[in-house]
Amino acid sequence: MKKGILTKREREVFELLINNYTTAQIAEKLNISEKTVRNHISNTMQKLGVNGRAGAVVELLKLGELSL
Repeated sequence: MKKGILTKREREVFELLINNYTTAQIAEKLNISEKTVRNHISNTMQKLGVNGRAGAVVELLKLGELSL
C-alpha cells in the first residue's frame, strides 16, 4: 500500500480514533451515522490487510498516514 491511500473521511475517522473518541463521538462530530464510521474503519482495515482497529492504527503510523 502506498501513502495517500486513505480517503479524506477515513483519515478524519482515524485521527479522531487515535485521540480517544468513541464511534458514537466520531459519528456526532462528523455528522454521520455510527454505521458509516464503522464502515470507514472496516474499509481501512481491509485496505491494510489487518484484523483490528489497533492493527490499522499501527500500520497507518508506520506508513506515515497518521501521526501522534
